[in-house]
Amino acid sequence: MMAGRGHGHRNRLRRLIPLVLLLVFVVYAVSFAIYLLLQPHHPSPPDLIPRTQVREDARAPPSSQKPWPRLPSFLPWVSSPAPPPHTCEAYFGNGFSRRVDVLPAGRRGGWSGGGWFRCHHSETLRSSICEGARVRLDPALIAMSRGGEPLEQVMGRAEEEELPKYEPGALQVEGPAAGRTGPLVDTGFLNDYVPTGGIGTHTMRALLESASVVPPGELQCSQWVEEPTLLVTRFEYANLFHTITDWYSAYVSSRVTNLPNRPNVVFVDGHCKAQLEQTWEALFSSVTYAKNFSGPVCFRHAILSPLGYETAMFKGLSESFSCEGASAQSLRAKPNYEKTARLSEFGEMIVASFDLLQDDIVSSKKSNGLNVLFVRREDYLAHPRHSGKVESRLSNEREVYDAIEKWAKGLKCKVNVINGLFAHMTMKEQLRAILEASVVIGAHGAGLTHLVSATPDTKVLEIISSMYRRPHFALISQWKALEYHAINLPGSHARITDVISELRNILKGLGC
Repeated sequence: MMAGRGHGHRNRLRRLIPLVLLLVFVVYAVSFAIYLLLQPHHPSPPDLIPRTQVREDARAPPSSQKPWPRLPSFLPWVSSPAPPPHTCEAYFGNGFSRRVDVLPAGRRGGWSGGGWFRCHHSETLRSSICEGARVRLDPALIAMSRGGEPLEQVMGRAEEEELPKYEPGALQVEGPAAGRTGPLVDTGFLNDYVPTGGIGTHTMRALLESASVVPPGELQCSQWVEEPTLLVTRFEYANLFHTITDWYSAYVSSRVTNLPNRPNVVFVDGHCKAQLEQTWEALFSSVTYAKNFSGPVCFRHAILSPLGYETAMFKGLSESFSCEGASAQSLRAKPNYEKTARLSEFGEMIVASFDLLQDDIVSSKKSNGLNVLFVRREDYLAHPRHSGKVESRLSNEREVYDAIEKWAKGLKCKVNVINGLFAHMTMKEQLRAILEASVVIGAHGAGLTHLVSATPDTKVLEIISSMYRRPHFALISQWKALEYHAINLPGSHARITDVISELRNILKGLGC
């Protein structure tokens, strides 16, 4: 009997153990569920795609953007103290010294929370570089053509169709905390920091006017762009001079905001594809058009690049300021706010983007004789409203070129006269021709803007007709410290003897 009762007790224990284990598991599961329910919600951090929860100290993924090249003329873009207003250095980029926090960065519960927005203002240029985190651009709220089409498909399209017109909310920024909604900036802010300044259609100001602040977590995005991106609107996008002012503005914006790599570029305009777009692609990490996004696109870090009209290169045409080019080496040894190496730095950036920043090009410059590059104007189709005919600014250009070529053949020293038909050369071929030139000669025209990439020992001879007495290339030469000569014509016809006489004196200074 005792053995029977013991055996029955063991059977009851065997049946009871699974029930106890099951009860323990249920209690644990319920407790864990209650714990999860009681935890506060952690929104996604501002620097990553929504719904991805990563601690602040987590390492960011490696960048796929192009690194900055090593530039011999590079100087730091953050100086302390800031250069005095209206000095040379303040004009050329380091004057964006007043920081205005529109939306200060915030924190929530130990996690980074919401976006931020600020502007870097230049009293000298009366312009601002603005940037923000967690920024949304909605192409559906921007009235403009799609952009990026082949030129032949859009001939006759009006310029007004290509420039953006914004509806409210075209730009949104996520606020750092609940409660801040409504317009991002008011008219007073725009008048103080983004004034029109005589620009009839100030598209950056209009974009900021459309901008609104939304509460955390309410950005509705079809796509997120993880890496820093410049938002750029172009006007005279097929003209080399105006495009170089856009490139310079984008470069300065990247440096002032201290980007670690070359940013992406989004064109917030509807221009067709042009030849100069290849250089945008070489200078920066990627290029796309706003209307190419399928829906609202959100940026971890967006920078609004000022218009090219607001750069020193353009403002220098109408504003007088003291500014001379100098080598970066001399400015490192003895800083001088009335001198600049910025344009040389930028020219090196263009050259480096085409893998031409090599010592062998400069060192071999005179080994095969002196190159005289004659920059020519020729017919080409530039944009949908262009006839394909280029206005002549030197009526006997062909005669002048042929005469120089014939004269050079009779010199004791070797002089190579290069026919600079830039409209039918690749950008890399154009830049190489500029780098190898000892003398650059040509009638006033956008092709001479390539002087920003010329080497310091290059001589310049500009032939200026009476209808085009403009300071563009005299100023670029001054800001680059290039030796500049000009022949001012009474009309548009040049006397061959005058041109050759001036060129002879220049070559004599080069030992020829």
